[in-house]
Amino acid sequence: MSDKKSKPNIINRRRVITGLGTLAATSLLPQRLAAQASNEADILIIGGGMAGASTAFHLAEQGRDVVLLERGEIASEASGQNMGGLGGSGWGNNPNLLSYLTAGSVEIFKRMQIDMGYDMEFRLSGTLTAIHTEEQYEYYQDDVAAQKAGGYEIDLLSSREARAIEPELNGELPGFMYRPQRGQADPVKTTRAFAHAAGVAGATITTGQNVVSITPLSAGGYSVRTESTEYRCQTLVLATGAWCGPVGEMLGLKIPIIPIRGQMWATASLPTRVLHTIGSTVSSFAWSRDNGADAVTPPNLTHKNGRRTVRHLYGRQRKNGEIIFGGDRESLGYITTPDPAGIEVNRSHAAEVIPLLASLPIARTWAGLMPFSVDGSPIIGKIPLRDNLFIVSGLASSGFGRGPMAGKLAADYIHTGNMNPVMAESDPARCVTEA
Repeated sequence: MSDKKSKPNIINRRRVITGLGTLAATSLLPQRLAAQASNEADILIIGGGMAGASTAFHLAEQGRDVVLLERGEIASEASGQNMGGLGGSGWGNNPNLLSYLTAGSVEIFKRMQIDMGYDMEFRLSGTLTAIHTEEQYEYYQDDVAAQKAGGYEIDLLSSREARAIEPELNGELPGFMYRPQRGQADPVKTTRAFAHAAGVAGATITTGQNVVSITPLSAGGYSVRTESTEYRCQTLVLATGAWCGPVGEMLGLKIPIIPIRGQMWATASLPTRVLHTIGSTVSSFAWSRDNGADAVTPPNLTHKNGRRTVRHLYGRQRKNGEIIFGGDRESLGYITTPDPAGIEVNRSHAAEVIPLLASLPIARTWAGLMPFSVDGSPIIGKIPLRDNLFIVSGLASSGFGRGPMAGKLAADYIHTGNMNPVMAESDPARCVTEA
């Protein structure tokens, strides 16, 4: 009986994966050369982060005429400044949008590194999430059971079991959740790999182009002016992350994306000590009771009205030996200066999970801006208030790990004119309004 119920979902999953791993090497990609001197294109994408680069790659691979504009360098904003974590708990029995974005992106990561040969430092390392109290343990016993019943790949481990695969964990904690389908990769290398693959497939990738105005053309399409050049296109895609608000204003639209500062810290390079990506249930347990959202505040932040409400944690050890951690999510406009007090709170939290961190000095800190939608859901699809206008944003703190599939979903929608039904949750029509 269960086999009959799950069969349609297996078919759906195979349909999504089809085409993601069919090319054996980058040299086999279409060698259509973009007209580098041309400032006109069928499709123009603003934003050179993961979402924009993936959209450009998947459109160019389908033979579309694509130009991507980035005001700085590829991966110079959030897509190059994050922890580098990716993946979820697999597809599940009835894949929803989150399943598509996480599990689908993992398949694309595999394709880029294994099939196409890009060195992105990708590996499916799995994630261990620390449980700190007996109350949390009871809650996650039920949560893990429900997820497993839904077909997701997740297990509840004792501290002893967890330390068998991650020896540096704190053995005094009640337990850990283990998700084998989560992984890690280098953010800068990965985002630039997508941009490079897009270029090989025929897209024009142009950096150092800060957009200052966008004007709909009377004959259809858009004029996009940067500080030095005018570009014209028929279809416009906004992949501008935390800057979707001001870019939307250029079109007379209110796009409810809030810039949220995330900050991180790193130790000096060390021999390998941490094998998995690491998290904590402190925040998810608190947000399950009160996510802090209101009419102007996105859910699942660590601060509200200038005050810390919860601690959040994620981290890993990079291939170069640095151990990196972060977690704070605070709405401060476009401020990107790290806060030493917040860094220290995060460091203490990390040391509760991996005690060796308590004795390791911080070598560097940094911060970036994440695009949180006010209602907490991604904003991916066609903006119906304007002709031929699309957006790929609102991926919150997970744009790096979910951006590959977000870009593919958007590209498929643009190319075919048909929206995948799973994108209903991300429909811009629910929240993008006239300014």
